[in-house]
Amino acid sequence: MSVLHLLSKQGDVRVEWDVQKAESGDPEALAAIAEAERILEEARQGGGTAFAVRNGEAEVLDKFDRTAEKIVVAPRIVGG
Repeated sequence: MSVLHLLSKQGDVRVEWDVQKAESGDPEALAAIAEAERILEEARQGGGTAFAVRNGEAEVLDKFDRTAEKIVVAPRIVGG
């Protein structure tokens, strides 16, 4: 199972999908992936940064990776 976490004003927004089900064409898994891609792209356009977490290590994502176990999207931080 894979998950995207969006850290936002609303708290931790989560979208989960099963990669194996998506590969077999499961409509629910494909819809979840499409929603995760949309959320990631919208956050990136607003200055957010996405990280894939693998084996306890984080790497910055330039594009959506449907095979990542965990993706964390953090909003742009602005100071005063």
